[in-house]
Amino acid sequence: MRKWRKIAGPVLATVLAVSLAACGGGGKNGSNGTDTASNSSSNSNPASGDTGSASASESGKENITITFQNIYPDPTDPKYQMLRKIVGQYESDHPNIKIELDSLNTDQQKLKLKTQAASKEVPDITVVNPSAQMKPFVDAGLFAPLNEMVEKNGLKGTFQEGILDYYTFDGNLYALPDGNNIAIVYYNKQLFEKAGVKVPTTFEEMVEVVKQLKAKKIQPMAIGEKDTWTGSFLFMNVLLRTNGGPGFLKDVLGGKKTFEDPAFTEAVDAFQNLVQAGAFQEGATSFDYNAGENLFKTGKAAMYFMGSWATGGIETSSVNGNIGVFKFPTVSGKGNPDEFMLAPGSAFAVSKDSKHLQETLDFLNYYMLNYPKEAFAVKGAVGVAQKVDGDFKAAGYSDMAMEVLNLFKGVKGGDLAFDNTMNPGTAQIHLSSIQNLFVTKVPAADVAKEHQKAFEDNKE
Repeated sequence: MRKWRKIAGPVLATVLAVSLAACGGGGKNGSNGTDTASNSSSNSNPASGDTGSASASESGKENITITFQNIYPDPTDPKYQMLRKIVGQYESDHPNIKIELDSLNTDQQKLKLKTQAASKEVPDITVVNPSAQMKPFVDAGLFAPLNEMVEKNGLKGTFQEGILDYYTFDGNLYALPDGNNIAIVYYNKQLFEKAGVKVPTTFEEMVEVVKQLKAKKIQPMAIGEKDTWTGSFLFMNVLLRTNGGPGFLKDVLGGKKTFEDPAFTEAVDAFQNLVQAGAFQEGATSFDYNAGENLFKTGKAAMYFMGSWATGGIETSSVNGNIGVFKFPTVSGKGNPDEFMLAPGSAFAVSKDSKHLQETLDFLNYYMLNYPKEAFAVKGAVGVAQKVDGDFKAAGYSDMAMEVLNLFKGVKGGDLAFDNTMNPGTAQIHLSSIQNLFVTKVPAADVAKEHQKAFEDNKE
């Protein structure tokens, strides 16, 4: 069995703090199918590095199509255009190569990849999530090692120290991440002022703020719970607090705790208090990630809990200039707000059986070399996994973005998402269980028993 080399939470936190302090100083809605990138050249000329790329003037080469599965289907996301710009430039420089984009939201992509993996028809480039989510695909031998590629062209040095360990198994690197994030709460200052509420410093205050917003006929929070990871991500932040700090799932895996531990049942009760207070929009489980986020980006909800990767999309939305952020608060006096849900990002992996493996590796290398610069240009560089050269403030990043960057500096540790920690069988039961809490109230003891049974049934 392959083993994943894991960074401890505090170490990752230090990486986040140091790297983002330096650069600060100077999964979605839409397409369910395939879209083809434009071949038009951009005005910039991104550095491709020593990739052995073909000149645009060369002819007589075999026409090649590379399928690039991605999770940027939303035109309102800055990374949607950024991806197409990099692809367009590459195609212009390599006229015999066509990059076929398969753009899906996060949950759609996860389901599609499982089907593709079962039939061993993985796209040339696909998206995976770190550690436990990625491991089954690695164990099945579906991906090509990327060690040589990142070492040869200096790409490894562009990543924040340690982040690649989350995608490394038995010494082989199998994917390149696009982000390194923390979970925060975004809030609409105008809606808070309209309701006469202040930023909550405790979870109990947050529930009261929800009730006051509701009384003013203001939607308190937005979520896209059709994509089940969103509710889990929020629940896990509650558990991080009720546990008094990181490591609950690690303790379960190590046999030190069970899901029937008081920290877990207390988290379930607290989470349900938020739901039952009317925090989320009606029919939240029918809203996918982007539909939920768009409620907030169009000023129709007062709060939004999400990873800091959402900053870029919010910054380019109609509510920009009116958004603040705050740390997830204590729960019943427990936990440290400087401990966050940590989110090493989704990542790009290459099919070992790609018919055009070398060309696919060349393109991915080019894409990742240009990613941080182009993300910075479209104000989407908050929380990228690579080092960013540039002064965020001078480049016109908003006060909100600067607030987020400052939060990174104070990170004292945290936990990874449930489905990045537990095996897929246990994770699936968990995701469904938490999603169900948005529909009906369930005794915390029953939720705990459901989780414990899933864990015992799916032990490796």
